[in-house]
Amino acid sequence: MKAALVSQLSRLIRRYRLDYSAFEAICKAARKGTGLRRPARAHRLPRMLPEESLARFYDAVDRLGNPQHQIMLRLMFYTAVRVSELAGIRVEDVDLAAGKIFIERGKGDKDRYILFPESFRIALQLYLSTVPDNQYLFESRHRRPYSPRRIQQIVQHYAEAAEIPERVHPHLFRHQMLTWLTAQGLPDSAIQLISGHASKKSLEVYQHLSLANVEPGYQKAVRQLEI
Repeated sequence: MKAALVSQLSRLIRRYRLDYSAFEAICKAARKGTGLRRPARAHRLPRMLPEESLARFYDAVDRLGNPQHQIMLRLMFYTAVRVSELAGIRVEDVDLAAGKIFIERGKGDKDRYILFPESFRIALQLYLSTVPDNQYLFESRHRRPYSPRRIQQIVQHYAEAAEIPERVHPHLFRHQMLTWLTAQGLPDSAIQLISGHASKKSLEVYQHLSLANVEPGYQKAVRQLEI
């Protein structure tokens, strides 16, 4: 019966050339009248790379020897930054002394800081010394910032060079790092602050939590990484 009603609605919509607002109103009325409910959104756990595949990926990055890619792809992993945020980092956003990077208008149009490992400071400083005229942290040879799509292509290039069977994409490294930090014992409130995840439930916690509180646990966790 419900399937027949949906079919009838489809015919009526095509016949009377209803616009989206009218279509939405009819669907809402139909769901209410028939008891139809939207299916619950599936919450799938992100797939992780095995440690061997992760090591092979960064071995390929080092073996092919592009200094910019070495810095960019490690920074992407260490900070769990979103690829769109990574593409938008300016040189002036990097605070080497404090070991953090300013992210302007990240997801949800929110500003925040991300942390990077103390052991990575010298490598990042050396890289910056080689690109004194850069406006953005990572620019192409045409002096334009990398697009998120270009970073995705670079990640795919090294995944293929490493002959990794799993599907590899920039967001996977974000999941990988946040999972690692969780496994090292960082509390949910710290993970949310590092990752930039918004949660109404954590607002009360954030009022008493700052990046300075989180940094010691973060630095201790990343010292255990071998990439």
